[in-house]
Amino acid sequence: MGYLYIFLTIIFTVYGQLILKQRIVLHGNLPENFIPKLMFILQLLLDPYVLSGFVSAFMASICWMAALTKFELSYAYPFMSLAYVLVFIFSIIFMNETISIFKVIGLVLIILGIIISSK
Repeated sequence: MGYLYIFLTIIFTVYGQLILKQRIVLHGNLPENFIPKLMFILQLLLDPYVLSGFVSAFMASICWMAALTKFELSYAYPFMSLAYVLVFIFSIIFMNETISIFKVIGLVLIILGIIISSK
């Protein structure tokens, strides 16, 4: 059950990051002046998808607390790096973000780190 909590933490985290980025891109750039900036942020906060991203972050926190009841932090925390890998992959697929050799090498190192630290 502990691994399920870690998995759910990662899924909720990834969803939250992707949906926030997608919605922010849709709304445009943050204005420079105070009042338009405030209106922009308020508009984002009232966006149901942005709210779902916040709910997702909250759910990730709940699942993470449950995971920490099952594992030592030093064992569980490296698995959170899988969120980086999934965000990278899904941002390429759904947001047409760029791939570079340095990003790929970094992800390979993250995955190796997860494998090594889970032993």
